Amino acid sequence: MVYELPPVELITPVLLAACDRPGPRYTSYPTALEFSDAWTADHYLKRLSALRAATDHPVSIYVHIPFCRRRCAFCGCNTALCRNDGDIDRYLQALHREIDLVASALPFCPQVAQLHLGGGTPTILSAPQLEALISHLRSHFSLIPEAEVSIEVNPAVTSATQIRQLRELGFNRLSAGVQDFDPEVLRASGRMQSPKDTDMLVREARASGFSSLNIDLMYGLPGQTPDRFCHSLDRVALLRPERIALYSFAYMPWLKDNQKELDEAKLPSRDVKFSLFIAALQRLIMEGYLPIGMDHFALSDDAMGQALAAGTLHRNFMGYTVGRYPVLLGFGASAIGSTGDSFNQNLRSTDAYISRLAADQLPVEKGLSLTRDDRIRQDVIEELMCRFRISYSELSARWDIDGRHYFAAERAQLATQRSGEVPFTEEDESGLTVTPMGRLFVRNIAMVFDRHLKKHADRPAFSRTV
Repeated sequence: MVYELPPVELITPVLLAACDRPGPRYTSYPTALEFSDAWTADHYLKRLSALRAATDHPVSIYVHIPFCRRRCAFCGCNTALCRNDGDIDRYLQALHREIDLVASALPFCPQVAQLHLGGGTPTILSAPQLEALISHLRSHFSLIPEAEVSIEVNPAVTSATQIRQLRELGFNRLSAGVQDFDPEVLRASGRMQSPKDTDMLVREARASGFSSLNIDLMYGLPGQTPDRFCHSLDRVALLRPERIALYSFAYMPWLKDNQKELDEAKLPSRDVKFSLFIAALQRLIMEGYLPIGMDHFALSDDAMGQALAAGTLHRNFMGYTVGRYPVLLGFGASAIGSTGDSFNQNLRSTDAYISRLAADQLPVEKGLSLTRDDRIRQDVIEELMCRFRISYSELSARWDIDGRHYFAAERAQLATQRSGEVPFTEEDESGLTVTPMGRLFVRNIAMVFDRHLKKHADRPAFSRTV
């Protein structure tokens, strides 16, 4: 599979300024900003109980472990500092109870194709705690033989013994939050980690038999320069993980107090930040990685690379996935789930989450029932984010609409998106295709189809698209 690089000489400061605006990453549509507290646990329970006839696919499960021993200055996740081990014990007791309540509401035992533990730092759990959690999940849900069972790990706090224990518990994929290899960049970002930590993690993962390893990198961190980032990419190339997630740092100190610790003066400018991404894109393609959507890369023989080739790549709250799993069961504080036609999100506060479950109530804080228009636009945005195209005949057949007519206004708006004479999209009678230049700004293209976005035009609710 050949990836065509865009004409980078046409990516001017003027173009970046025109495209640089707050926008969603579209792990869902509508986004979580549309969730309402009028959606309650009762609504969620009714949707769960109605899944019997509607579920034709295996489900995904996400489990959120929010605790960290210390909080990194760049972090944008929902985390909680661990004050003592009793906090974890109380949280796990509540988590087990939530699993019981959701499982009892389902009229069948779901087959699970994807199980992911995220955080926070999931490896903050002791071996007995983690074993008990996995055992509890398996007592209610059935993992298919080829299920992807993954966990996020911090190289600085994950030991070789833990890696071996994770493999023994059935985990087959690790996602390592590396971010960068440069010690000065890591120190400026509040990350206490050394390259040796990552080297050890990769070595032990390989020796333990993990079939897939993902490394998270982040560009836009304080102190990053093209030269320094290229050295980090050299280290990644030597480790050769099956997957790489290359995230744009979202600097949002008005939402994340911990980011106020960062020295804003050390953050790369918009133009330098984008040059970091282009350098990584070029280098990773040269190393044989396939660009996946907007910010992931995979080797061709990895399941994600194969999903890209087969056209079965999808996207949900966990990012890009290798299959279509309309039902996502989210467990833990702040976890988001989907029943296919609705979204639900748990309470963000760990204390509130524990209290709600102590009363034997599901900890749902808010959610949303999707309209028909929401689901049509969700379909279109996912096609753009995963396959960079929209087929009018497929869209019309799936939704019994005239796809070209339904999105006439959006098509007209897209015709104005371009870099000089290079358009972001091309259209013919069969559909719409994102150009190589447009792939760099696919969030901006997807935003054209977002019916809710104008309501948030004056709110700094999203990270910037450049």
